[in-house]
Amino acid sequence: MSFNDNLFIVIVASAIFYGTPLVFAALGEILAERSGVINLGVEGMMLLGAVSAAWVATNIDGPAGVVLPLALLAAMIAAGMGAAIHAFLTITLRVNQIISGLALTIFAGAAGLSSYLANIWNLGQAPVVNQFNRLDVLGLADLPLFGPILFHQTLLTYLSWLLVIGASLYLFRTRAGLHLRSVGESPQTADSVGIPVAGYRYFHVILGGTFAGIAGACFSLSIVPTWADGLTSGQGWIALALVIFGFWRPDLMLVGAYLFGALSSLGFTLQARGVGISLAVLSALPYAMTIIVLVLVSTSSARRHLGAPAALGKPYEREER
Repeated sequence: MSFNDNLFIVIVASAIFYGTPLVFAALGEILAERSGVINLGVEGMMLLGAVSAAWVATNIDGPAGVVLPLALLAAMIAAGMGAAIHAFLTITLRVNQIISGLALTIFAGAAGLSSYLANIWNLGQAPVVNQFNRLDVLGLADLPLFGPILFHQTLLTYLSWLLVIGASLYLFRTRAGLHLRSVGESPQTADSVGIPVAGYRYFHVILGGTFAGIAGACFSLSIVPTWADGLTSGQGWIALALVIFGFWRPDLMLVGAYLFGALSSLGFTLQARGVGISLAVLSALPYAMTIIVLVLVSTSSARRHLGAPAALGKPYEREER
């Protein structure tokens, strides 16, 4: 057995692989919540992205370098449209954000639009033709320790790292990021100094939706990779917990995503090693941890202590001047 077959290295590399869709989904939700809008429709948007990406990857002929970007674009557009509906309902019509998000998940979820589209498109009969496979970056995949962890991931993982860095710089090093945080903290104050509150909320909710679409595409183009009803298996709910787990910060969320990714992959890794342990118990660990996180921060005072935006979940109605 080579050094890179060490159980620790395998678990860390798998944590990154399985945690990648969580990074995209949670990062998108961070941007939305930083504007003051909760979107519980992450799971539904992920499924919209997954089914759209699977259709493109299955039905469009051409080299992977052309088809896969188109599949990602389709996933982003489909999920972004779902987010746009949520934005209109919650920002313009001021519908309760929790109800709107849940409705989006139900409408687009495993028993909704995503499954209907998959049926009429005849998806799930075979693996998608074009997939995001693991790369051997600079020929360093066999490098001891760091090779499997850093240089043997999919292109989607490297894209997620760039987006986390970009989002962190955007939120805490740019004027637009400062404006976004002010909209989430006090939309009245932001509006009084000329910051377009509705515009910032619309843009970041929809942008967050496109990230959820990429998260869904991670499943249908890489992790599975095919279509199956409900293939995201509730990962959208874990992404929502990760926003809290990471204190609404992209960098801390990344650590949490890989922790949950490790829990998600642990059962398969141990079974492949012949360890006699219940796969059902190990598969339930990330969801049990999600419930614990959500229970611990169920009160508004706990959320504020952790750094939640002060205006999170509160509709804003501009006062007449």
